[in-house]
Amino acid sequence: MVAVRNMQRLWGLGVSAIRQHAALKTSRVVQQKAFRLNAAHCQQSYDSSMEKPQFPGASAEFVDHLEFIQPNVISGIPVYRVMDRQGQIINPSEDPQLSKDTVLNFYQKMTLLNTMDRILYESQRQGRISFYMTNYGEEGTHIGSAAALNSDDLVFGQYREAGVLMYRGFPLDLFMAQCYGNADDVGKGRQMPVHYGCKEHHFVTISSPLATQIPQGERYRGDGIAARGPGYGMLSIRVDGNDVFAVYNATKEARRRAVAENQPFLIEAMTYRIGHHSTSDDSSAYRSVDEVNYWDKQDHPISRLRHYMSARGWWGEDEERAWRKQSRKLVMEAFEKAERRLKPNLELIFTDVYDEMTPGLTKQRESMMRHLQQYKEHYPVDLYEK
Repeated sequence: MVAVRNMQRLWGLGVSAIRQHAALKTSRVVQQKAFRLNAAHCQQSYDSSMEKPQFPGASAEFVDHLEFIQPNVISGIPVYRVMDRQGQIINPSEDPQLSKDTVLNFYQKMTLLNTMDRILYESQRQGRISFYMTNYGEEGTHIGSAAALNSDDLVFGQYREAGVLMYRGFPLDLFMAQCYGNADDVGKGRQMPVHYGCKEHHFVTISSPLATQIPQGERYRGDGIAARGPGYGMLSIRVDGNDVFAVYNATKEARRRAVAENQPFLIEAMTYRIGHHSTSDDSSAYRSVDEVNYWDKQDHPISRLRHYMSARGWWGEDEERAWRKQSRKLVMEAFEKAERRLKPNLELIFTDVYDEMTPGLTKQRESMMRHLQQYKEHYPVDLYEK
């Protein structure tokens, strides 16, 4: 009888697994159809009240007022936003009332980051650099959060957050120098590409090893970060990350309250990584073309902000063409400069670690120099500064 009951349990588990698999497959098909229907709907008359969040893994509603959820929340977490997908302010009382110059700066930084991404991505594909990760689709979370912080607030960025540094004034030359690991690189070529850091801009160097990435790791689709806040007793909010104003409002208020109340706040910015995870990834293996196209064409943080500016007469086709041309010129100039620059002096591996070299480092340096001298035909030392 025990054996029979065990067989019945196994059968029940098997049927449950099959049903779950079938349900998951059906869910994916329905979601892909929803993306296509949504795109068609956007081409007709627009009614933002009909919009629903399309973020994978989030079953919630949009709200147009900023409110942090309490730790004892048990219902679904809504998604706060200020603008709809056509750049229209939904609730005037939530409009941050930013100046024209500030909004134009937001847009220019977001699009400059986009241009830098395209050029450095192609650079890796051509074998010029070893690795790269784009920020496509996440520009609004970078700029909105950076603008809401004080310039001397410490930032622990993850490896897809270059927009924060760009907003704070980190120059294109140093972005390029870091990816090329040349003599101008602040880190002297020690970090892999896109792992930026800058003491002057209070941006802690990005690091990928797990133990150092715990406070700054990238989150993946369906994780539900805001749902974790209550587990830690933290006030939390879920924000439309494609809405730069919503990110700005939430970060500004969270910072104000964190300083005034001496307690942490958690913000989950719901957005979509349009690019591949990295140049080592092919995302078509795990997501559909329709899904990616929806976020790229129908719900992008850059196009949403451009709609907002165009409606106010702040930006048009002439300004767009001129800025695209200028931004590409700026990026290409920095790119060409980085390629011409030599690599850091080899001795910096040893001398730029401690104030005084340890006996162990001295021994290692002598060993390396002997090796280079013996096999110099295999090492292009002329590419390094003397």
